Amino acid sequence: MRRLSTEEINHIVSSVDIVDVVSNYVSLTPKGKNFFGVCPFHNDNHPSMSVSREKQIYTCFSCGATGTVVNFIEDFEHVSFIEALKIVADHAGISLDIGKVDKKLSNTNNPLYEIYDIASKFYSNNINTSFGKEAKDYLKERNIDEAIIKEFGIGLALKKHDMLLTLLTNKKFDMNLLMKSGLIGRNDYGYLDSYYNRIMFPLWDINGRVVGFSGRIFHGEEGSKYINSKESEIFKKGELLYNYHRAKDEARREDKIIIMEGFMDVIRANTIGIKNVIAMMGTAVTKEQATLIRRMAKEVILCFDGDRAGAKATLSCSEELLKLNVIPKIVRLEENLDPDEYISKYGKERFLGKLNNPMNVMDFKLSYLKQEKDLSSNQDVAKYVNDVLLELTKIDDEVLRELTLKKISEESNLEVEFLKSQLQEKQAPPKKIDMPKVVPQRKLNKYDKAQMYLLYYMLQNEEIIRLYNQKITFMPNEKYRNLAFHISYYYKTNGNINIASLMNECNENKDLLKTIGEIEQLRLKEEYTIEEIEDYLNTIKEYNIKNGQAELSQKLKNERDLSEKVKIAEEMIALKVRRENV
Repeated sequence: MRRLSTEEINHIVSSVDIVDVVSNYVSLTPKGKNFFGVCPFHNDNHPSMSVSREKQIYTCFSCGATGTVVNFIEDFEHVSFIEALKIVADHAGISLDIGKVDKKLSNTNNPLYEIYDIASKFYSNNINTSFGKEAKDYLKERNIDEAIIKEFGIGLALKKHDMLLTLLTNKKFDMNLLMKSGLIGRNDYGYLDSYYNRIMFPLWDINGRVVGFSGRIFHGEEGSKYINSKESEIFKKGELLYNYHRAKDEARREDKIIIMEGFMDVIRANTIGIKNVIAMMGTAVTKEQATLIRRMAKEVILCFDGDRAGAKATLSCSEELLKLNVIPKIVRLEENLDPDEYISKYGKERFLGKLNNPMNVMDFKLSYLKQEKDLSSNQDVAKYVNDVLLELTKIDDEVLRELTLKKISEESNLEVEFLKSQLQEKQAPPKKIDMPKVVPQRKLNKYDKAQMYLLYYMLQNEEIIRLYNQKITFMPNEKYRNLAFHISYYYKTNGNINIASLMNECNENKDLLKTIGEIEQLRLKEEYTIEEIEDYLNTIKEYNIKNGQAELSQKLKNERDLSEKVKIAEEMIALKVRRENV
């Protein structure tokens, strides 16, 4: 992978409008000079992210996320900076050859990634040998052909119990680390492979790195049908969405994501050309997973197993999504079938018919809440109506509310107006979603305030940079001093200041980008007076002199040589005069 120059990066970034690119991922509304949207980088329910067309940067006034269009895509897509730059170049119609990208991104120095990568290649190789014929025949019987086997990295753990162990120990991996991976176990006789004589399905993290496996029996042996890797430093089920890395682009193209329960459902959907599909791996949806889903597409369809447990999982998942203002649609399958079974039994067209005609979430909840209730019983009707009204408090869609109220009015013979009054009583106070809220800043002392305010205007105006360079050149706080140095250096090199270009130059310095975000969050008025700037400069000078006096005072106390003491005293007097003249 070649390294790009700052000039090349700036050329690509300046060839797109950040508002146009970000609006492909987040709905933006113009307010004043900037555009605002719901920040995708934290649990945000109001438009707290500002996108500046003038500065070509974004800033969240709630969580502090900030950066250029490249940083936005880097964090949104969970890709490296160079991969994000390639995506921006594609938007601009610029051909950019970045060569082979190392998928081992940040924090991938963890050797567990390498161990799982080797294991995945080992299992994939096994299934393509003569030993893998029986496993392949089994998969073909289930309509999983060579192309799908290759695409999903399906492999085979052989019958011998120590083959992976031998391979990994020959590569000098520490035994404690191998045990930690979960791929190697131990019994009374010694170490052995955790998986043997099973078809192996790799599990990936959101960046497409293998972090676990699910091993399936295929001979009808006794024991669990599937054995999944235990959780480790790199494998957290609550942060995993099966097939996310492969489905995300298709989901965004269609603006639709289909969620299923198991990885076999996803693989089966792919065999009939449905690519925008992910799976929860049978676990209850977490807040982290729901946030990832929200980023993928506006339309979310839940297609879980058709049995009662699948209905319960559908309800649970929809609840977590509704907390993030994502209103999912629901597909329910007959005969208690899961998607894999349904497609195998009824075929592509019938399944597509289901996906193209999902029910709304409230219709699903109505059917779910009616279960085991006798609607000829006043007590059951009252319970049913109250349950539905409680569910409606979670829905912001007014049209869906009205339609649901009419339905339960017909079912319960209660007036719609009465139901509305009952709903209003249960309803929490409405959320204000007007202008973005600003998280209260920590209380600043006058010295920090002076440094931050001065930096804010240095990022906007060359005149302020020149005044800083002439009058102080030193910030007391290390992180502000670091930013001031980079601003000054940028100005000296380029003869101007451009915040987006500066951020591109510093793209590997995450602490510096964070400091710029902290400064941008201030949202000070654009106009300033020289008197205000002079006041910030003088406050910083005052601190530097005061700090210098304290250091000299300590030095004087420790000094034994009389002539040196005289010199230090003279320096202290000179500083005192300077302080009085500030």
